[in-house]
Amino acid sequence: MIHTLPQALLLQAQTRGAAIALRYKRLGIWHTRSWSELAQDVSRLAAALYQRGFRHDDDLLIISQAQADALLLALAAQWLGGSVTLLDPEFDHRKLLTRLKPTFVLADALDAVQQIRGADSLPRVLLYLDGRGLNAAADPRLGAYSDLSRGVTVDAPAPANESSATAFVFYPTADGRSQRVSHGQLLEGARKLVERESLSPGEEALAARVFAASGQARYLLAPWLSAGFCLNFPEALATRDTDRRELGPTLVLGTRESYARLEHWARERLPLPGTLSDQLYRWAIVSDARFFRRWLGYWLIRRPLLDVLGMSRLRVALLVGPGLTQESAEFFGALGIRPRNWQEPSAQCEPAVALDHLLSQSV
Repeated sequence: MIHTLPQALLLQAQTRGAAIALRYKRLGIWHTRSWSELAQDVSRLAAALYQRGFRHDDDLLIISQAQADALLLALAAQWLGGSVTLLDPEFDHRKLLTRLKPTFVLADALDAVQQIRGADSLPRVLLYLDGRGLNAAADPRLGAYSDLSRGVTVDAPAPANESSATAFVFYPTADGRSQRVSHGQLLEGARKLVERESLSPGEEALAARVFAASGQARYLLAPWLSAGFCLNFPEALATRDTDRRELGPTLVLGTRESYARLEHWARERLPLPGTLSDQLYRWAIVSDARFFRRWLGYWLIRRPLLDVLGMSRLRVALLVGPGLTQESAEFFGALGIRPRNWQEPSAQCEPAVALDHLLSQSV
């Protein structure tokens, strides 16, 4: 019986070990990890955290953009029975950090490390992903994520199996109130989504900001572990559009704002109004035309535009939060894209602007 996210990872490793689980881009080159390799990586990281003193009910705080390494360390902490607090590095969290007093922290780069150092108390373990601008030799608490597994002499204990244990902690509002999500909630929600959207191991999903808000954990991370598809990380937010075109994902997750960003980006590339090309576009984009017009319009206009958006292979478009504007719905509907809405359980008590900002660059 699967009770936690690490157990779901192990099940995928046992049943689909050689299949690609993760794809990430570094210095313009795509790298892959299979499910069996991923499980081994997480186990080694869990052993490293355990040797550093991380125990059941401890919390790992992560301040990072979407990165594969941050995801692996989060699963390693959950393997040991701990929770993972996720903060967006674009915000100033120093007041919150002073209140939380984290003991285990992963920061993605210099700015996030400086936030940690700006709090009243320093963590026992402070890891970084990108060391540019940092002087690790001057701070014994500061260490590179890449060095974490070196010199480990212990084995990881058996993965925790408490379904009710907290998997992730989020702070979606400015007043410091937390939102806790358990392993059981994530896995149950994932099962419903996998069933409703008929998600299969053959899906290719893009994780632009997997740690930004609880919607990413609920509707991307947990379904990835449940269905066993491939999760893809762009090299950076600035490259996500280019990387999406290279990958051609079959599954995307976003909010009204992120779909509006894509719409605006696409409209900038449309023909100027009144031109012959614009007339052809408007003729071809009609969705209720007869077969020949739809067929010709698809190959002349809609398919090239979908290629530009990186959505020519898209099968499942998910929407978290408020629905699309009528203009956006009509634009994407003409392309055959009709995002299915999944409402956040806590959306009624969270300011919409907070959720929208955190997920605004998901697709």
